[in-house]
Amino acid sequence: MAMAPGGSATGGFGQAAGNMPQVDAPGLNYFVFALFFIFGGITSLNDVIIPKLKELFTLSFFEASLVQFWFFIAYAAVGIPGARLVKRLGYMRGAVAGLVTMMAGCLLFIPASQSAAFPMFLLAYFILATGVVLVQIVANPLISLLGPERTTHSRLTFAQAFNSLGTTIFPYFGAILILGSLATVTAAELSGAQLAAYRTAESQAIVRGYLGLAAALAVVAGVVWLFRNRLMGEKHEQTSLAEGLALLKRPRFGYGAACIFLYVGAEVAIGSFIVNYLMQPHVLNLPEQDAGKLISLYWGGALVGRFVGSAVLRMVSPGLLLASVAAGAITLIAISANSTGMVAGYSLLAVGLMNAIMFPTIFSLACEKLGPRAADGSGIINVAICGGAIIPPLYGALADATSLAFALVLPAACYAIIAGFGVFARKPA
Repeated sequence: MAMAPGGSATGGFGQAAGNMPQVDAPGLNYFVFALFFIFGGITSLNDVIIPKLKELFTLSFFEASLVQFWFFIAYAAVGIPGARLVKRLGYMRGAVAGLVTMMAGCLLFIPASQSAAFPMFLLAYFILATGVVLVQIVANPLISLLGPERTTHSRLTFAQAFNSLGTTIFPYFGAILILGSLATVTAAELSGAQLAAYRTAESQAIVRGYLGLAAALAVVAGVVWLFRNRLMGEKHEQTSLAEGLALLKRPRFGYGAACIFLYVGAEVAIGSFIVNYLMQPHVLNLPEQDAGKLISLYWGGALVGRFVGSAVLRMVSPGLLLASVAAGAITLIAISANSTGMVAGYSLLAVGLMNAIMFPTIFSLACEKLGPRAADGSGIINVAICGGAIIPPLYGALADATSLAFALVLPAACYAIIAGFGVFARKPA
């Protein structure tokens, strides 16, 4: 996510989507589901690219995690101005702007490959992520418009199951296309012109994958543009940044925003290094491509869990369910870190199932009863997704100093704080 990785906070500073008239346009459901599918899949591809770039540029775990840093830092840099742009353009035109920006990011992989320079790949990821943020800014407010407020928890979780469908499918085929090599040497064995030529040749698989995505995004953007006037009666009110940030003084919202930061960071940290984790001799000892295919199990757990969770959340306290799955994630991490073989590998992959309902539940619990300030809260939470930029590098640095298994203490600590929020917010606001 992930997600986000595996989740998506959207909206911005302005009128709450819940205060806008509900839209009777069934076709928009499919459009929103498609958006969740697209940005979920593209985000999860980072988990496949990281081990590839790590080998090509002989990077440490910390250096490889910079891919996630530059991807998720876009949420902090673009979240608030992006929300203002969407309010100026409207949801449908804002979605087109995001899709076109994503397409530009995909095309930047061409010069990145030709230059054989790691910073160029990071720039491409930042531009790609900028477009993802814009698309996410559109998605959740539309979900709020397409149904009653009382089923928001369930409806948002169901929509994010399509996000998980993308995160399940993209890594599997991405691993087939991108991971593995016919070369008989590695980057560590080369230098000078030979090394540059090797990097250019081996990164062509990345370029081909993202060129295909660019073509698909162009088609989707064209279709959305044709329906740009479909959403009628759309209104937004401008509020100041200071008014929005004042929400952080509310304990329930401030705690929830912090948990979004920690959740995205933990989910992305595990996903970023799970290929390297599974490749270890004492875990599954798999080749790179085979380990990459198993990422689909990590994100597939979130897919299954979100469909199930959308039903369970109609009957169970969202706060208590959140605390339970966070405790489950901690348990699975402890089992993985203290075991070997299939138990170590598959218990960590199973953390994806525990992640399933976390983002939408934290999001909706934090924003509960904000009324006309709901969009302000959504914009702040959108920025909090930058936890995906901070936690993975910390995990990478800890893994460099110790081991991938010991470093799992960091995401476990994140889940412990999230469990506390579930207990804190177990009663309605």
